[in-house]
Amino acid sequence: MTEYQTIIVEQSGAVARITLNRPDAANGMNDTMTRELADAATQCDTAATKVVVLTGAGRFFCAGGDLKAMAASPLGPGPFVKGIADDLHRAISTFARMDAVLITAVNGTAAGAGFSLAAGGDLVVAASSASFTMAYTKAGLSPDGSASYYLPRLIGVGRTQDLMLTNRRLTAAEALEWGLVNYVVDDADLGAFTDKLATDLAAGAAGSHAAVKKLLLATFDNGIETQMELEGRLIAANADGRDGREGIDAFLAKRAPDFA
Repeated sequence: MTEYQTIIVEQSGAVARITLNRPDAANGMNDTMTRELADAATQCDTAATKVVVLTGAGRFFCAGGDLKAMAASPLGPGPFVKGIADDLHRAISTFARMDAVLITAVNGTAAGAGFSLAAGGDLVVAASSASFTMAYTKAGLSPDGSASYYLPRLIGVGRTQDLMLTNRRLTAAEALEWGLVNYVVDDADLGAFTDKLATDLAAGAAGSHAAVKKLLLATFDNGIETQMELEGRLIAANADGRDGREGIDAFLAKRAPDFA
């Protein structure tokens, strides 16, 4: 994996781990971090990677855009933040469309674009001390990082409006209740829990996971017949694939499957 300045990328078998690594700046996103995150996402978008874990170093998952860098940019705040948003959006688009499952492991505060990034995980694991706040309008800004796409689908428009307009802060327990996260674990257990989840998913059928992502990404845009046609084509392709044949054989033989 490439050496980066603001993130750490590690590959262990079929699992890639990306750590946002600006702990002294609350893992705030500057132009270097978003550019590197987009590049790392592309590097993870290969058949060799079945799971990507995204987390933060230190006490914060990510405090959102780096407002100090924004104010200091010779480009001016508008062009500077547009560049950051474009790179962040490239990363999120790649995460959404790659075959690998994205697990966001929220180790601390997720604010602004950090909230947006966390909510975009296929599976979201939060430490019990984690918290979530939009924070955009508090700084006179508006949401980015796919928040206006994912949040209404996850929690409905009304709750999304509440988060975006009032900047209320959700605890990890509240985020679980609202449906923003899948699991809440003790802080000390976040790493071990996420590692086991990633290992279990990496042992699964990559084609099946990829099909789940494709189906769910399309579901709100398709009518029922179009969606069912997509379901039919994907399940047929998986049935003809190596993992599908292995899964069927293993079921009939009453043994555990050995996926590629």
